[in-house]
Amino acid sequence: MAHRELHRTSRIGWLRAAVLGANDGIVSTASLLVGVAAAHAGHRELLLTGVAGLMAGAMSMAAGEYVSVSSQSDTEQADLARERAELATEPELELQELASIYEGRGLTPELALQVSKQLTARDALHAHAREELGISEVVSARPVQAGLTSAATFAVGAALPLLTALLAPVQHVVPIVAGTSLVFLTALGVLSARTGGAPVLKAAARVAFWGALAMGLTAAVGKLFGTVVG
Repeated sequence: MAHRELHRTSRIGWLRAAVLGANDGIVSTASLLVGVAAAHAGHRELLLTGVAGLMAGAMSMAAGEYVSVSSQSDTEQADLARERAELATEPELELQELASIYEGRGLTPELALQVSKQLTARDALHAHAREELGISEVVSARPVQAGLTSAATFAVGAALPLLTALLAPVQHVVPIVAGTSLVFLTALGVLSARTGGAPVLKAAARVAFWGALAMGLTAAVGKLFGTVVG
């Protein structure tokens, strides 16, 4: 009976983008709302600010993730093209290079060469991509997936403090949005940690700390701006 193991590395691509999008959506939108509310804004101003921040942030996340991950993908494809050319023109040198990698990992020279020959016969490019370049199907760049995931999770994350601000009394928007956003961020940290198999407490504390810092700074700026204008 085959032994099957569940590895979480297959989730790296979309999980990173999802956590980044949701975290940024909560933090940036909550910070905007807290800053504007601290300047004595009403529900109409909060709604306009929140919706504008949600739309702009979601598009920015989609474009930013797509462009950055596309750059990674371009680099991977360039390396693969170079490796493909070297395999076609210098197959013996590439075989020795692969064997030396396995020797460095503890195999005897004879066994390393034998393994290298078998892997080369099966799929030379795949073997060199994985062992020499560190490129595999699990961690390879997926620009479209990263962009769409970040945009969607940003919108969901941004909607949480926005709805909270609209439902809260105007005079209590700052503490309510700040408090509930910290709860949202903590929950996000717990969820991402459990999904990725990481320590829950550390992940939750890290997300909540930076969120609290961002909201505190924008609240101070909003309070100062509101006082000066008033």
